[in-house]
Amino acid sequence: MSASPRDRIYVGIAGHVTALDALTGREVWRTKLKGRGFVTAGVASDRIIAATSGRVFALDPATGALLWENELKGLGFGLVSVPGIGASPVADAAAVEADRHQRAAAAS
Repeated sequence: MSASPRDRIYVGIAGHVTALDALTGREVWRTKLKGRGFVTAGVASDRIIAATSGRVFALDPATGALLWENELKGLGFGLVSVPGIGASPVADAAAVEADRHQRAAAAS
């Protein structure tokens, strides 16, 4: 049985998006994006949305495969924000479950 994307935490860093197992912190996959440096990343609908170096990318949350990219021509290289990313129920559920698991392990 494969892990659900709900069992993952997605991190954007140094031109990459990385999926971590929410319970163990083990890296599940890593995808290099075109560009480098600061990466904004989060869950939106059924995909990971990430942005760096003036581009926006959509990734498959299970595999990290690139689904599409948009160069946002004419908008420059400013910081990208995606409304709703920080309030993702998927990311929140994963964080709550990881915290619950850590507390249970520490108590035993």
